[in-house]
Amino acid sequence: MAKQTTASSRPFFYPQAGAALHCGEVSIESLARRFGTPLYVYSGDQIAGRLGLFQQALAGREHLVCYAVKANSALAILRLLAARGAGFDIVSGGELQRVLAAAPEAASRVVFSGAGKTEAEIDLALQSGILQFNVESEAELKLLAARARKLKVRARFALRVNPDVFAETHPYISTGLSEHKFGIAIDRARAIYKEAANERWLEAHGVSVHIGSQIRSAGPFGAAVARVAGLVRTLRRAGIALKAIDAGGGLGIDYHALVATATQPVHAQKNGPCDATVKVAEYAAALEEALGGFDGRLLIEPGRFLVAPAGALVARVLYVKRNGKKTFVITDAAMNDLIRPALYQAWHEIAPVRPRAGRPRAVDVVGPVCESGDFFAHDRKLAPIAPGDLLTVLDAGAYGMAQSSNYNSRPRPAEALVEGAKARLIRRRETVADLLAPELL
Repeated sequence: MAKQTTASSRPFFYPQAGAALHCGEVSIESLARRFGTPLYVYSGDQIAGRLGLFQQALAGREHLVCYAVKANSALAILRLLAARGAGFDIVSGGELQRVLAAAPEAASRVVFSGAGKTEAEIDLALQSGILQFNVESEAELKLLAARARKLKVRARFALRVNPDVFAETHPYISTGLSEHKFGIAIDRARAIYKEAANERWLEAHGVSVHIGSQIRSAGPFGAAVARVAGLVRTLRRAGIALKAIDAGGGLGIDYHALVATATQPVHAQKNGPCDATVKVAEYAAALEEALGGFDGRLLIEPGRFLVAPAGALVARVLYVKRNGKKTFVITDAAMNDLIRPALYQAWHEIAPVRPRAGRPRAVDVVGPVCESGDFFAHDRKLAPIAPGDLLTVLDAGAYGMAQSSNYNSRPRPAEALVEGAKARLIRRRETVADLLAPELL
């Protein structure tokens, strides 16, 4: 069987020539037979391994890895991470309730981000005893103070400052410039902290920054944290000693990696993924240098990096159709199951579960939804494909199921978690009855 490093490479691979694609020790074919398609499949071993990479790289200082729940909020994944000491970065009251359902003991390891927190969400978080509110505006801080005063619960907060640092990524997921809706101008933060010092029910606990998502180099993270560390030193001289710096998340992955085989393991591929261990070490080193002697707690908020390569969307081919010069491979999965290609023009590697012999040809891999934007790939060169074949859309563990919908009244997929040689269902497939249940005639 091809050797797989659970944290550094994808857990999806062909163990030998002619074999079906596996997730760890489990055949994707067996999962499709048990649970049907479309189906999300996740490797719990890789998720745990990637969390461990961050924990090991930061072992020299007090830290907390706060998983970004928005990437994938499956309860089983939240419980898996909580059991290994992870904290959680949430952006809604619903995400907080998911954390409380999966691991109530982890409430004190939750940071609450997001630009539009409601009064009800703030109350729930205060009553749950979360670690920190990442506050994004002066109006929000005033509301937090009022709710803390009413509930007589001291609220720990960090201002999310906007460092005006450019990160090369998709404009929809860039958040660190002054033109974006997120955060507070870093030059304004000192005055806000000084004003907050007069509020009995507020505690200035830290400072937060987040510059975007899918950032592949460590440099922008270091630049942002260096600006934040400078603010912390200025505040300390003014008598305001912050206990934590939240460096946010955003470390990216290689969506263009090839699939490992017995004859070409992932670490030998010319175009294979960058070794995750190296990327995490570079990231940790950049943060450490930028912190400049700060001896408080470092919080980080990885999401995609932990779960994206650990997940795949498995689909069955319904039809192969020629239209003029184009060939369309129509699957039972669609844009409502995985919207990233339609939303971001995102690339996902597509691998047949059992490859057929023959010359690759360019095809469009599409779904049955009534939209021209319902596609997973355009002009992708794939080995011959026939109706009934299984395909996997790789690196779909982040922002796949989390962004899914019921468009065209399509029930959402089931989800399965693989750990070692065992696989279990962690979310049953939706039914039309589930879709109709909230509606009134």
